[in-house]
Amino acid sequence: MTDSSPSDLPADTNAADVGTDPTGSVATEVERALGYRFNNPALLETAFTHRSYCAEHPQVESNERLEFLGDSVLGLAITLELYARFPDRPEGSLAKMRASIVNAESLAAWGDRLGIGAALRLGRGEERSGGRLKESIISDAVEAVIGAMYLDGGFQPARTFVLQGLSEQVHEAGQGPGAHDYKTRLQELAAREWGAVPEYRVKGSGPDHERHYVATVDVAGLLSGTGTGPSKKRAQQRAAAQACRHYRDLADSGEFA
Repeated sequence: MTDSSPSDLPADTNAADVGTDPTGSVATEVERALGYRFNNPALLETAFTHRSYCAEHPQVESNERLEFLGDSVLGLAITLELYARFPDRPEGSLAKMRASIVNAESLAAWGDRLGIGAALRLGRGEERSGGRLKESIISDAVEAVIGAMYLDGGFQPARTFVLQGLSEQVHEAGQGPGAHDYKTRLQELAAREWGAVPEYRVKGSGPDHERHYVATVDVAGLLSGTGTGPSKKRAQQRAAAQACRHYRDLADSGEFA
C-alpha cells in the first residue's frame, strides 16, 4: 500500500501459479503486497485475469467488470479526499488535481511497486508481446483490484488502499504544476546534498510499435532507483521518483541526517 510497507511479489511469481492455486502461497504473497487479505480469494484471481487469457479459457471471467467498478471507487476515494483536504479550491482546480492523480501512468507506477505485473494471467500472445510490462494492462489491473477489494470488504478498505497507495500523488497535486517532475527534483537534490549529477542508464526491449524501457539512476553510489515505462522519458521519471522516495525514507530514518 504505502511505498515502504508492502513487499514486492517474489521474482518467481507467475500467472499460472495464481490461476491454479488462488488460495495458496502465491496468493498470500499477493495479499501481503496489497496489504489486504481477501475473504473471497476468487475475486483477487479475477482481478488479475486479462481478457487475452479468457480468449483461451472461455469459462474464465476477465477483470473488465471489476476494472469498471474499481474505476468508480478509485475516483470517489480521491474526490472525497481532495474535497476534504482542499476546502478553498474551486471545482475546476479539484478536477485538474484529480486528473493528475488518477491516470494510467500513476496507476501503472503504483502497480509496478506492488509487483502486479508478475501476478497477471495473460494469454500466450499477450505474454509474448510483453503484456506484463504494459502500462495499460497494469493500470487496468490496479483498478480491478480496487473493485475486488470493494466487493470483498466494502468501501473503507478500498479507500484506505487507494489513499495509502497514492498518498504522494495526492500531496503533490496540491503543490501545483511541476511537482511530478522527479528528474528535476533529483537533480536539485543531488547537487544540494553531494554536488553530484544523477547518472541514468536505459535499456529498451520489444518490437518497435510496443517498446518497453527499464531505466536505472545512480547518484554518486549513494542513492539509486529503477523505473519502467513505454518511453525512455517515463522510465527515467519513475527511476528518479523511486530514488527520491528512497532518499526520503533514509532521511526519515536518520541515515542522511
